Amino acid sequence: MALDQLVPPNHLVRKMEAAIDFTFIYDLVKDMYSEVGRPSIDPVILVKLTFIQYTFGIRSMRKTIEEVETNMAYRWFLGYGFHDKVPHFSTFGKNYERRFKDTDLFEQIFYRILMTAANKKLISAEHVFVDSTHVKASANKRKFEKKIVRKETRAYQGRLQEEINQDRENHGKKPFPPDKFDKEETKEIKESTTDSESGYYVKDERTKQFAYSFHAAADRNGFVLGTIVTPGNTHDSQILEPLVEQVIEKVGKPEAVAADAAYKTPAITSYLFNKEIIPALPYTRPRTKEGFFRKQDYVYDEHFDCYLCPSGETLKYSTTNKEGYREYKSPKQICTTCSFLSRCTESKDCQKVVTRHIWKKQIICVIIKM
Repeated sequence: MALDQLVPPNHLVRKMEAAIDFTFIYDLVKDMYSEVGRPSIDPVILVKLTFIQYTFGIRSMRKTIEEVETNMAYRWFLGYGFHDKVPHFSTFGKNYERRFKDTDLFEQIFYRILMTAANKKLISAEHVFVDSTHVKASANKRKFEKKIVRKETRAYQGRLQEEINQDRENHGKKPFPPDKFDKEETKEIKESTTDSESGYYVKDERTKQFAYSFHAAADRNGFVLGTIVTPGNTHDSQILEPLVEQVIEKVGKPEAVAADAAYKTPAITSYLFNKEIIPALPYTRPRTKEGFFRKQDYVYDEHFDCYLCPSGETLKYSTTNKEGYREYKSPKQICTTCSFLSRCTESKDCQKVVTRHIWKKQIICVIIKM
C-alpha cells in the first residue's frame, strides 16, 4: 500500500499542501546556504516541521520529530516514505542557530502566505481587530535581577511635544524647553536571569510571571494580518500604532480599527483620526468618586475656552502640562463658600481643576463621524 493511500482526503496536511506552493522558500534561503561541503537537509522540510508543530499544537521540536516518526500524514506532508530516516530533533535547532536566527525568514514566509490568501479574496483589511495575549516565558519568576532602565519613548511623543508647545504659545504661555521633555525618566524592573528578553508581568496577586506579549491584528474572519512580539510588561497601547502601520504596509489601510479599553487613549484616537481610520473603542463608565460631580457636569465653552461648573462659576485656562492636558482652575476665593464644595473637590485650597487633552476635539470629531 502506498503512503498516499493512508492519508485521509480531508486531512489538514493535504489542505495545506494544496493551498501553498512551498517552493518559494528556496529563493528566500538561497543566500543562507553554501554549495561547499555535504548536502544539507532540505530547507522546505525544516519549515514544514514548524508548520506541523504549531498547526497541531505540539509543545516542542523533540516531540514533533517523535510524532513524525509514527504519523503517516506528517511523513507524507514532509515528502518522506515508509522507511526514510527522520532527522534528529536537534537538526532544526542547529539550522536555526546557524542560518535563520536574527533573520526575518519566518516573517517573509508569513506575509508570502498572507498575500496568497489575499489574492484568493479570503482576507480583507477593511475592518481590523487588535488585541494581545500573554504567553508565559520558560523562566523561573524567582530568578531575577533588579535593574534601573530608561523608560521607552512613546511613538507619538515627538508629535505631542510639538502640539503642546504650539498650544501653550496660543494661550500666551512660553513653550517648554527641550530638556523639559527630554529629561531622562527611569524605572526599576525585574530582569529574568534565565530569559532576559521576557518581561515581568503582573495581572493580579496570583498571576505574576515572566512572559511575552503577542500583539496581533486580525480581519473579521480571524486571519492574522500583522503581529508584534514584546516583553510581557509592555503596555498594549504602545504597540497599536506600529501594528497598524505594519498592516497598512503589508495588506492595506483599514477603514476601521476595533480594540478594547486598554487602547482607549487620546494618542491612539488622534493617530487613527489623522490616518482617516475610524476607531471602534468601547465606552468606559466614569470612575468618579460616589457623591461627587462627574466631569460631564462641567460644561466646556469652546468659544471662551473655559468650563462652567454646576454653580455657574467659570474655570479659566491655567496651563498646558507636558502630558498634553490643559488645566482649567476655579476661583479659590469663591469656591471656599460654595454650597457645592463638598461635591466638587477635596482639595485643601478649595480649588477645582478640570483637565482637557489637546487632542480632545479630534476625539469628539471621530465620535460624531462614527
